[in-house]
Parts: sequence; C-alpha cells; structure tokens
Amino acid sequence: MALPEPRARSTCLITGASSGIGSELARSLARRGHGVALVARRTDRLDDLATELKEAHGVRTETFGCDLGDGRARERLLGQLDELGLDVEVLVNNAGFGSGGRFQELDPEDEVEMVKLNVETVVALCARFLPEMVRRGRGAVLNTASTAAFQPLPRQATYGASKAFVLSFTDALTSDLAGTGVTATSLCPGPVDTEFAGSAGIDDDAEGLPGLFWTDVADVAEQGVRGLEEGKRVVVPGTLNRATALSGQHAPRSLLLKLVGRITPIGD
Repeated sequence: MALPEPRARSTCLITGASSGIGSELARSLARRGHGVALVARRTDRLDDLATELKEAHGVRTETFGCDLGDGRARERLLGQLDELGLDVEVLVNNAGFGSGGRFQELDPEDEVEMVKLNVETVVALCARFLPEMVRRGRGAVLNTASTAAFQPLPRQATYGASKAFVLSFTDALTSDLAGTGVTATSLCPGPVDTEFAGSAGIDDDAEGLPGLFWTDVADVAEQGVRGLEEGKRVVVPGTLNRATALSGQHAPRSLLLKLVGRITPIGD
C-alpha cells in the first residue's frame, strides 16, 4: 500500500482541516490509526476536531492556527513542527478558497491572495516535505484540486486556473517521484455540500444545481484516502464528475467556453 503505516513519530499534516473535506480527510486518516497535525486559521474548530479524533481513535493530534497564504506564517508553522520532532509522512494540501463573478469585477487583492493560498502554499509545503519523504523512502501527498481543473471556468477564472495548476503539478510529481516509495495524488471533487460556496459568494448557483451533481463530503474524503492507499494519480469522486472531467479534457476549448460560460460550476 502506498500510504505509509502509522508510526510513533509520524503525522499527517492536513491544511484547511477546520471544516468540509479537510476535516473529513482527518477523520478518515485517524480511523486508520494515523496521527494528525491539523492546520487552519480557525483554531476553535481544530481543537474540537482534535479532541474528537483523540477520543474516538486514540491517535496523537496537534493543532496549528496559521494563515498559510502568508509566507512568514508558514515558516513559523514549519518551525513548530520541527520543535515537536514529528515526521510528516503524509501531506494533505487541502486549504483553499474561491470567488465568483466576472474577473474584471472582482477584488484584485482577493484574487492574488487566492493564488498565494491555492498555488504557492501547495508548492511551498511539497518543497519542504517531499525531500524528507524521499530520503526515508516512504510518504504520500494528497493535493485537493477540483473538477474545475479540467477546463477553463468563466466567472471563477482564478479559482479554476489555480486548481488546474494543482492538477498539473501533482501529475508531474507522480513522474518525478517514481521509484522513490513516495506517491502524489490529486483529489478532484465536483460540487460538495461544504462552506465553499458561501465563502466564494456563489450560494445561488449552488442551490440551482440538480442533486445528481452533488457528492457527499465524507465519501469524497474516503475516496481520496483510498486513492492514497492505492497510489492513484488522480481521484475524481462520482460517475457524473468523472464524465465531466473527461469531456473537459477532450472537448474543443472554444465549445467548452461557450457551454461553461452559461453556468457557474461550483468547486471543492
């Protein structure tokens, strides 16, 4: 199995763990006996989740409040992990946010901050922990992308492009890491009932999507962790979402832009 076995000094570092897919990924890993290091800006939710996982599964838990889009804050987080003497053998880059609207009408500072969190943080944490995993000969990375990664996304231009980066970056990592004992997996959910739509300002579009488009958040997380166990390159939960991803990869770009521009797809 590609997912390393739990060890006394090892942990799974999970960003964006305070709610949604991130908290469910933590639950799925803790059920398998893995210690978890939970990262988000909202420490109250992290502390509640850490207590839940420790009581239910007896695993070691740590919580870290951190604005991961801030490079100095990331460095402080890495220093705290070093002080604890923990080996990050599973890295879950799940933190991210989106926005909704025509790009020229959106707040430019928010769009840049989105790139810092959705893209820069993924690269920075992979750069920090992957060399150590390779030296140990074991480890796994799960990067949360989205079905938005498979085609351009009008009215969510920056979000879609950021997730396309995550998917492409993770695809390339799978080749770079071949033969090292370390794997990289992209988790590409479609619409999921989380806080994402509210924070992105696209609640109305989310409410208009038929039920068959939606996937359960706990199921999405479980499929992601199973993907880690099996060393999969990409996990796209849901039959309809897999079909959408396939069409996004192979349909003519001009046609996609016309079709997708009529709706506002919802991300992770």
